[in-house]
Amino acid sequence: MYIRAYLRASTEDQDASRAKEQLDNFVASHNKTSTTYYYVENESGASLQRPELFRLLSESHPGDILLVEQVDRLSRLTDGDWKKLRGIISEKGVKVVALDLPTSHQLLANTTTDAFTGRMLSAINDMLLDMLAAIARKDYEDRRRRQAQGIERAKDQGQYKGRPIDADLHRRILSCLDDGKSLRKTADIVGCALSTVQRAKAMKELAA
Repeated sequence: MYIRAYLRASTEDQDASRAKEQLDNFVASHNKTSTTYYYVENESGASLQRPELFRLLSESHPGDILLVEQVDRLSRLTDGDWKKLRGIISEKGVKVVALDLPTSHQLLANTTTDAFTGRMLSAINDMLLDMLAAIARKDYEDRRRRQAQGIERAKDQGQYKGRPIDADLHRRILSCLDDGKSLRKTADIVGCALSTVQRAKAMKELAA
């Protein structure tokens, strides 16, 4: 069994590897013999376009652990997209363990259970995982709605100017794109999120 820890942050301004020490301590307290691999990326949890998450799943074997700090690091997806991701996880035979989902912690414990107890714990864990994923999506939608309402109020008051553009970052992005680099390669080179590269490219095309 390998432990594959997934660390995600929404934007390049956030430190996706922030929780690594906490996950290290969690693993050490439950299973000191398992090898841990880390997959880190800055992408929205509301999107299935997450290369590192799918690299993790492609490299996983049945019985491996997908470890996250919180369920919302894994998913802020719509119900349909969450079902797609859950289907892939289930097909790979990977077990999800989240620090904020105590019923999943027993998957790392060095204990064995009988078949019936194991199935019951698995069913309970899956139910709670789905519930936390639904809560994470609702939280995402609520925050987006409040943000939109705040922007509208600021516009009405003549105070909204939008998020300032990092001109130097956009210059470096466009330079890479002009050199023929792919969107993903450009994001890796300049050290930003793929969505930032896509925005810079779209702005250039609109200005052309």
